Order: sequence, then structure tokens, then C-alpha cells
Amino acid sequence: MSTNTTFSVGDARITRVFELQLATFTPSQLIPLWDEAREGLLPQLPPAATDASGEHVVISIHSWLVRDRGRTILVDTGAGNDKQRPFAPYFHELHNPFLERLALAGVTPEDVDFVLLTHLHVDHVGWNTRLQNGRWVPTFPNARYVFSRAEHAYFTNPANRSERNRTSFAAQVDSVDPVIEAGLADMIEVNGSEVLDGISFYLTPGHTPTHASIVLRSEGGTAIFQGDVMHCPVQVAHPNWNSTFDASAEDSIRSRAWALAFAADNQAEVFSSHFPASGAGRIVRTRNGFEWRFDGEEET
Repeated sequence: MSTNTTFSVGDARITRVFELQLATFTPSQLIPLWDEAREGLLPQLPPAATDASGEHVVISIHSWLVRDRGRTILVDTGAGNDKQRPFAPYFHELHNPFLERLALAGVTPEDVDFVLLTHLHVDHVGWNTRLQNGRWVPTFPNARYVFSRAEHAYFTNPANRSERNRTSFAAQVDSVDPVIEAGLADMIEVNGSEVLDGISFYLTPGHTPTHASIVLRSEGGTAIFQGDVMHCPVQVAHPNWNSTFDASAEDSIRSRAWALAFAADNQAEVFSSHFPASGAGRIVRTRNGFEWRFDGEEET
């Protein structure tokens, strides 16, 4: 689904800016506890959550464009173009029209005031920078890039370099450090406090040690950008199912429980990082736990 879609939360207008879609993983490859033989489970998922064969989970890579209080904000920046990702071939040397899709939403790179990052994985920081004359330069030259100080420290500490983290270490070099060197980074402590008017970062560790979920409050409405707390709608009904990308199983489960309860209790609009279709919806409580409901969207 390559069109941009827009939602309203309070006075904020939030637009999904699509980058790419993957149908690479079988259910159990993405979520090891997913029993592919479980009768009735796949049909219960939204149709967009699996590919045409029904054998692979669909993962969307997209950003969220937020226009609120006169500010233009991007939440996460996808995988980016021209990046060398030999250990993550689905992100290797991409050439996607992401900036053209941003332009369709009425925004140029120079218009962006803030870039907010839930965490510093390869598919969330890629468009922080673009290649110009053989150098990585900030894509959004007038923006402040806001992200966790501890997250960057973790992914630049040689003690944490491992097979799991090798692509994340590469992403710091070409997609995060150039922003810091340009003086555009605001590295923060993630503690739930308001870092910008109406915007707070909440610690939801597990996927990474200092992963954050970002909450926007606007004129009585609440939005939560959950990052990689969940990768697939099936995890709403099965919050104890971790993805293969989660570094800490126990922390991931605790963070997912918090995020689900926060969204349901605050009637928050949930903006996912990887759910397909519109990528946005509501989490409601049921007698057995929680249920995901995609929201309708208006095309832009």
C-alpha cells in the first residue's frame, strides 16, 4: 500500500508515509511461538497482514508525518537509500521514492522541524541522512533530531558489537553520527517527561535496551507511536509472543503489556511501525485480553 494516509488526533494531523513492504518471513520465523498449524488463527488476522499465499507475514516500513501546533515532525525515518546493509539484504542499497512520497504530503526535507526516533535500528533511522557527493549528510537540515542518549551509547559501545547488532552499529555510522556531527541531535533521557510541547518519550525496553514509545497529546486526543513494541497485529491478542528481533524476551513482554494497557485506557490512536494497511488503529479490551482494530483512513 504505497499511498499516504492521514488521521486526526485532537488538532494534530498524522500522515503515514510509506517506504517499502516486506513479505519475507513465515509466521514462525517472525514470531517463534506462533504455531502455524493453529486452526483458525490466520483467518482471524486482517487480510492485509499476510501475503496472497497466506504463508508470509506482511511487514510495512513507513514513517509518520505529524503536523501539530505549527510544527512539522517525522516519527522514525525508515531504511533509507544507498545504505550498505549486507547482513540485512532487504535494506541493502535501496532506491525508493520516499522523499517524493513525502512531497505528495506537502512537505520538503527543509520543512521538517523535528525528527523523533523510537530507537536506532536500521529501519528506523535510514532517512536521517542521504548520500551527497560521497558523504552522508542530514536529510532534514533544519530539523532537531530527538532520540535516546542511552540508545546511541549502547549501539556505539564496542562491548555490545555482536552478530545481532552488527547492522545497528553500521547504521550509527551512516545514519546517526552524521546528524550528531552536524550539531542537529538532541539526545535525551527517556523517562516519560515532556521533551516538546505535548510530546513525551516513554521507556519500553526489550526490542532494544532503551527502546521508547512516543506519546502525543493534542486537544484532548492521544496518539502513541509504539515503535517495535509489536511487529504484527497477532501480538495484540497474544502479548506474550515476542518477535525474533526482540533482544530481551521478558522486557519485551512487560513493555508490550504496558503499551497495550496505555492505548486501551487512554483511548489512544495507535500508530505502528510495521503493521500493514493503514498502519493505525485502536486497541480495545475484551474479556480475554485485547483486540486490534484498524481505523479507516482518508487518502491524501
